[in-house]
Amino acid sequence: MIIAIVVLLFAAFLLYVASLPDHFRVERSLAFQARPEQISPLINDFHEWEAWSPWEKADPAVQRTYSGAAQGQGAVYAWKGNKDLGEGKMEILETRPHDYLRLQINFYKPFAAQNTIEFRLEEKDGGTVVSHAMFGPCNFMSKLMSLFFSMDKMVGGKFDEGLHSINNIVEKN
Repeated sequence: MIIAIVVLLFAAFLLYVASLPDHFRVERSLAFQARPEQISPLINDFHEWEAWSPWEKADPAVQRTYSGAAQGQGAVYAWKGNKDLGEGKMEILETRPHDYLRLQINFYKPFAAQNTIEFRLEEKDGGTVVSHAMFGPCNFMSKLMSLFFSMDKMVGGKFDEGLHSINNIVEKN
């Protein structure tokens, strides 16, 4: 009887996990007192990410590889870092200068995943609102992990940090 209850509870738990959303989206925005053309070059060129991306601080010895276009559509950035940073690659798929950037990010280590990242720059009240988002599919393991780790807190906090770093760079220039 006890075994049947345990099996039933486990099956109910698995059904609950399977019923969680099939996609995730994490997004943060920040208002800048700057024009989009002052902000866009920092986002549209992977060489500039070293100055503002919080992930760059996770491993000062990270191995970086740049290929494809120098910036904008077709630019590719790959990294191989320590256990905190892992290994992966990003490619800019679409760019509308001073307005929008979409890229694909592939994680290889510590886990495999493929997601989309977007930056939107919207002129507002004499400044610019910059939004940074990541979204993608959630397989069963991702759904299970989401019960214990908040993607919004982990990634969203880094997005906030990155947006503030970009803002600090723009304000200094």
